[in-house]
Amino acid sequence: MTTDPPPEPTEGPAPSRQRRARRAFRRWRRTRPFWAALWTGAGGFVVFFLPMAPLGKILQLGVGGIAGMAGGVVLMAMAALILLMPGQRHTAGVLAVIAGVASFPLSNLGGLFVGMFLSVLGGSMAFAWLPEKPAGRSGGGLLRRTRRPAGPPPVPPVSVGSGSV
Repeated sequence: MTTDPPPEPTEGPAPSRQRRARRAFRRWRRTRPFWAALWTGAGGFVVFFLPMAPLGKILQLGVGGIAGMAGGVVLMAMAALILLMPGQRHTAGVLAVIAGVASFPLSNLGGLFVGMFLSVLGGSMAFAWLPEKPAGRSGGGLLRRTRRPAGPPPVPPVSVGSGSV
Protein backbone atom coordinates (compact mmCIF):
# COMPACT_ATOMS: atom_id res chain seq x y z
CA MET A 1 0.00 0.00 0.00
CA THR A 2 1.37 3.37 -1.00
CA THR A 3 0.34 6.59 0.56
CA ASP A 4 0.69 9.87 -1.19
CA PRO A 5 1.58 12.91 0.84
CA PRO A 6 -1.38 15.25 1.44
CA PRO A 7 -1.57 18.15 -0.98
CA GLU A 8 -0.05 21.35 0.27
CA PRO A 9 -2.40 24.26 0.76
CA THR A 10 -2.05 26.80 -2.00
CA GLU A 11 -1.95 30.10 -0.22
CA GLY A 12 -0.13 32.74 -2.13
CA PRO A 13 -0.63 35.90 -4.07
CA ALA A 14 -3.50 34.54 -6.22
CA PRO A 15 -6.33 34.64 -3.62
CA SER A 16 -5.25 38.01 -2.35
CA ARG A 17 -5.01 39.38 -5.90
CA GLN A 18 -8.48 38.05 -6.66
CA ARG A 19 -9.82 39.57 -3.48
CA ARG A 20 -8.31 42.96 -4.34
CA ALA A 21 -9.70 42.81 -7.86
CA ARG A 22 -13.15 41.93 -6.54
CA ARG A 23 -13.07 44.81 -4.04
CA ALA A 24 -11.93 47.22 -6.73
CA PHE A 25 -14.74 46.08 -9.03
CA ARG A 26 -17.26 46.42 -6.18
CA ARG A 27 -16.08 49.99 -5.48
CA TRP A 28 -16.31 50.86 -9.18
CA ARG A 29 -19.75 49.23 -9.49
CA ARG A 30 -21.16 51.19 -6.57
CA THR A 31 -20.26 54.53 -8.17
CA ARG A 32 -22.62 54.01 -11.11
CA PRO A 33 -26.06 52.53 -11.89
CA PHE A 34 -24.65 49.08 -12.65
CA TRP A 35 -27.86 47.05 -12.31
CA ALA A 36 -29.82 49.53 -14.42
CA ALA A 37 -27.26 49.18 -17.21
CA LEU A 38 -27.32 45.40 -16.87
CA TRP A 39 -31.13 45.16 -17.19
CA THR A 40 -31.22 47.66 -20.05
CA GLY A 41 -28.49 45.79 -21.91
CA ALA A 42 -30.24 42.46 -21.35
CA GLY A 43 -33.48 43.95 -22.70
CA GLY A 44 -31.65 45.30 -25.75
CA PHE A 45 -30.03 41.92 -26.31
CA VAL A 46 -33.41 40.17 -26.27
CA VAL A 47 -35.03 42.76 -28.55
CA PHE A 48 -32.10 42.60 -30.99
CA PHE A 49 -31.49 38.85 -31.17
CA LEU A 50 -34.99 37.44 -30.78
CA PRO A 51 -36.13 38.38 -34.30
CA MET A 52 -32.77 37.33 -35.78
CA ALA A 53 -33.34 35.28 -38.86
CA PRO A 54 -31.48 34.53 -42.05
CA LEU A 55 -30.80 37.58 -44.19
CA GLY A 56 -33.49 36.54 -46.71
CA LYS A 57 -36.16 36.57 -44.00
CA ILE A 58 -35.03 39.97 -42.72
CA LEU A 59 -35.20 41.39 -46.23
CA GLN A 60 -38.73 39.96 -46.58
CA LEU A 61 -39.73 41.65 -43.33
CA GLY A 62 -38.50 44.95 -44.72
CA VAL A 63 -38.20 48.09 -42.68
CA GLY A 64 -40.11 46.57 -39.76
CA GLY A 65 -37.46 43.93 -39.13
CA ILE A 66 -34.66 46.43 -39.43
CA ALA A 67 -36.44 48.88 -37.11
CA GLY A 68 -36.78 46.16 -34.46
CA MET A 69 -33.08 45.40 -34.62
CA ALA A 70 -32.26 49.12 -34.52
CA GLY A 71 -34.28 49.39 -31.30
CA GLY A 72 -32.14 46.65 -29.77
CA VAL A 73 -28.97 48.46 -30.81
CA VAL A 74 -30.26 51.71 -29.28
CA LEU A 75 -31.06 49.89 -26.02
CA MET A 76 -27.61 48.32 -25.83
CA ALA A 77 -26.02 51.72 -26.56
CA MET A 78 -28.07 53.29 -23.75
CA ALA A 79 -26.88 50.54 -21.42
CA ALA A 80 -23.27 51.36 -22.28
CA LEU A 81 -23.96 55.07 -21.78
CA ILE A 82 -25.59 54.44 -18.40
CA LEU A 83 -22.63 52.36 -17.29
CA LEU A 84 -19.79 54.49 -18.61
CA MET A 85 -21.26 57.97 -18.07
CA PRO A 86 -23.37 58.00 -14.90
CA GLY A 87 -23.89 61.75 -15.19
CA GLN A 88 -26.00 61.17 -18.30
CA ARG A 89 -28.19 58.56 -16.61
CA HIS A 90 -31.38 60.65 -16.77
CA THR A 91 -31.25 61.14 -20.52
CA ALA A 92 -30.16 57.58 -21.21
CA GLY A 93 -32.80 56.19 -18.84
CA VAL A 94 -35.62 58.10 -20.52
CA LEU A 95 -34.39 57.08 -23.98
CA ALA A 96 -34.15 53.45 -22.84
CA VAL A 97 -37.75 53.52 -21.60
CA ILE A 98 -38.93 55.10 -24.86
CA ALA A 99 -36.99 52.58 -26.98
CA GLY A 100 -38.26 49.73 -24.83
CA VAL A 101 -41.88 50.76 -25.24
CA ALA A 102 -41.31 51.40 -28.97
CA SER A 103 -39.97 47.86 -29.32
CA PHE A 104 -43.47 46.53 -28.62
CA PRO A 105 -44.84 47.28 -32.11
CA LEU A 106 -41.44 47.19 -33.85
CA SER A 107 -39.93 43.91 -32.69
CA ASN A 108 -42.15 40.88 -32.07
CA LEU A 109 -44.12 42.37 -29.19
CA GLY A 110 -41.04 43.87 -27.59
CA GLY A 111 -39.05 40.66 -27.62
CA LEU A 112 -42.10 38.71 -26.45
CA PHE A 113 -42.59 41.24 -23.63
CA VAL A 114 -39.31 40.15 -21.97
CA GLY A 115 -37.07 42.65 -23.74
CA MET A 116 -39.58 45.44 -23.30
CA PHE A 117 -39.97 44.70 -19.59
CA LEU A 118 -36.21 44.51 -18.96
CA SER A 119 -35.47 47.71 -20.85
CA VAL A 120 -38.26 49.67 -19.10
CA LEU A 121 -37.07 48.31 -15.75
CA GLY A 122 -33.45 49.25 -16.45
CA GLY A 123 -34.30 52.68 -17.83
CA SER A 124 -36.43 53.55 -14.84
CA MET A 125 -33.76 52.29 -12.45
CA ALA A 126 -31.18 54.47 -14.23
CA PHE A 127 -33.43 57.51 -13.97
CA ALA A 128 -34.02 56.94 -10.26
CA TRP A 129 -30.41 56.12 -9.29
CA LEU A 130 -28.61 58.54 -6.97
CA PRO A 131 -24.91 58.43 -6.16
CA GLU A 132 -23.98 57.63 -2.58
CA LYS A 133 -22.95 60.46 -0.30
CA PRO A 134 -19.38 60.30 0.96
CA ALA A 135 -19.23 58.73 4.41
CA GLY A 136 -17.33 61.59 6.08
CA ARG A 137 -19.74 64.39 5.21
CA SER A 138 -22.99 65.26 6.88
CA GLY A 139 -25.89 66.76 4.98
CA GLY A 140 -27.74 70.00 5.52
CA GLY A 141 -25.28 72.46 3.98
CA LEU A 142 -27.85 75.17 3.21
CA LEU A 143 -30.16 74.52 6.11
CA ARG A 144 -27.45 74.33 8.73
CA ARG A 145 -27.99 76.89 11.48
CA THR A 146 -25.14 79.19 12.26
CA ARG A 147 -24.66 80.32 15.78
CA ARG A 148 -25.16 84.01 16.35
CA PRO A 149 -22.65 85.79 18.53
CA ALA A 150 -23.84 86.65 22.03
CA GLY A 151 -24.92 90.17 22.71
CA PRO A 152 -27.80 92.47 21.87
CA PRO A 153 -29.79 91.71 18.75
CA PRO A 154 -28.77 93.69 15.70
CA VAL A 155 -30.63 96.90 15.04
CA PRO A 156 -32.40 97.06 11.69
CA PRO A 157 -31.32 99.90 9.44
CA VAL A 158 -33.46 103.02 9.55
CA SER A 159 -34.64 104.41 6.24
CA VAL A 160 -34.27 108.13 5.71
CA GLY A 161 -37.38 109.81 4.37
CA SER A 162 -37.63 112.34 1.59
CA GLY A 163 -37.40 115.24 4.05
CA SER A 164 -41.04 116.24 3.97
CA VAL A 165 -42.80 116.28 7.28
